[in-house]
Amino acid sequence: MNVLVTGCSRGVGLEICKQFLEKGHTIYGVSRTYTDEFKLLESKYPEKVFFKSIDLKDVSNIKEIIFKEFIKNISINCFVNNAAIAYDDIITNVNAYNLEETYKVNVFSPILITKYVLRNMILNKVKGNIIHISSVSAHTGYNGLAMYASTKGAIEAFSKNTAREWGRYGIRSNVVVPGFMDTDMSSDLSDEQKERIYKRTSLKKATSIESVAKTVVFIASEAALSITGEKIHVDSGTI
Repeated sequence: MNVLVTGCSRGVGLEICKQFLEKGHTIYGVSRTYTDEFKLLESKYPEKVFFKSIDLKDVSNIKEIIFKEFIKNISINCFVNNAAIAYDDIITNVNAYNLEETYKVNVFSPILITKYVLRNMILNKVKGNIIHISSVSAHTGYNGLAMYASTKGAIEAFSKNTAREWGRYGIRSNVVVPGFMDTDMSSDLSDEQKERIYKRTSLKKATSIESVAKTVVFIASEAALSITGEKIHVDSGTI
């Protein structure tokens, strides 16, 4: 299986790549940053890992850079939309430029990539998978995350409609909704702030990055053949 993963170079995206590779699949990773961690994956799986650097704020060049220069004639079986940027601020401070930049990465680019992934799957007669990584913030309130949460809510609605529109071709679209994880995106929070968030969950701890990644791989597998248009929460019991 050929898997296109955005935001592949660190955190959840990197772990998703690892889990797919352990199952024998091939990764086409897209990220702005080419990290040492991703380079290690390339050295471990030299025939299975490919990388392309792109800033997903540049929505006008997605087709050219990802699909003409990188994917080319490769048949894509699964697209994992993981790339995202955080926009943390209270609503009365919202800045139009920052909001637009966030939507470019979190909403506009995934929608456009999905457009070309669908065309790729239909052309190659692939019964493929589209999996979006959302956030529990779209389902429960956190101070300062309204703008970020709104982007994830938009992607969840998009996924539901994608599933309905393209299911007749055997193409499935689902969302994995992680809870609060200890990643680079949360690195600015103090230990005390993190603990307060963990206490809101049933398990009283951070969501496991590995658990999120393994859920993504499961959804892409034949075992999940009848799952589409769904939101699967992996959130330590936050909701």
